[in-house]
Amino acid sequence: MDRLRALEVFVEVVRKEGFARAAEALDTSPANVTRYISDLEAHLHTRLLNRSSRRMSLTSSGEALFERAKSILDEVAEAEAIVSSATMQPRGLLRINAPLSFGVLQLAPLWPRFMELYPDVQLEVALIDRVVDIVEEGYDMAIRISRAGSTSHVARKLASSVNMLCASPAYLAKHGAPATPADLPKHHCIGYSYNATDEWQLLDADNKLHTVKIPFMMRTNNGDTARAVALGGQGIIWQPTFLVGADVRAGRLVQVLPDYSLPDIDIQAVYPSRRHLSAKVRVMIDFLVEQFKDTPPWDRP
Repeated sequence: MDRLRALEVFVEVVRKEGFARAAEALDTSPANVTRYISDLEAHLHTRLLNRSSRRMSLTSSGEALFERAKSILDEVAEAEAIVSSATMQPRGLLRINAPLSFGVLQLAPLWPRFMELYPDVQLEVALIDRVVDIVEEGYDMAIRISRAGSTSHVARKLASSVNMLCASPAYLAKHGAPATPADLPKHHCIGYSYNATDEWQLLDADNKLHTVKIPFMMRTNNGDTARAVALGGQGIIWQPTFLVGADVRAGRLVQVLPDYSLPDIDIQAVYPSRRHLSAKVRVMIDFLVEQFKDTPPWDRP
């Protein structure tokens, strides 16, 4: 029995919720699908699927195998893609989507070096803060900034960025600094429109979570706008260090509530599939991983 093929058939049966649909997707016959599943169950000495004329469901053993089999197949596909593309010369148009502020501050300085290394790759970089459908809108990959990984695409973490609350020295001289998270609603706070909540959450030194509902005096869907308002002495912002780290180091902004921590945020490369990963996408991801490794540039002194 070809065990890898059997796992592929099993995963497809579960995904398609039926033998006939799996056979169609795999371009084989339902009889072959049935044989693979039967052989796999016989080999493992356990039933994987409960089958009747009306419905199909996974057994507990089937559920455990399904999750592991998906991971195994993804790893095999990724290894095959690396080997098959290792001898390919990266070339052609590479369409990338990235958030506006991160794209201007952190990615734009890197493009000349990439273009020097890979002269046969033509870059098309679109800076858009909204989350785009990379398949629907024709992008090869996207850079996402998120606390959670992608649920619909493959995501590779490139780096992390620390989040912090900060305000200008002029604002703090005029309004004072909050001593605890509970003081924040009394201050002028600037919110980020793409956040789904009007609450800020902070952890104290004892790892206790403080959730504060904020009556924002202003909201914006762009981090640079929030930064400009804070630099102008008009309030407290919650922003990542890739945007405000240089201002804090230079004293233009001051960290607020430094004894409390905010959740870090991940910088991710997102692309549609590990299967048939093109050479141009592979070298771009490897390039960004190398640029951001260890301490990323926005957190270096």
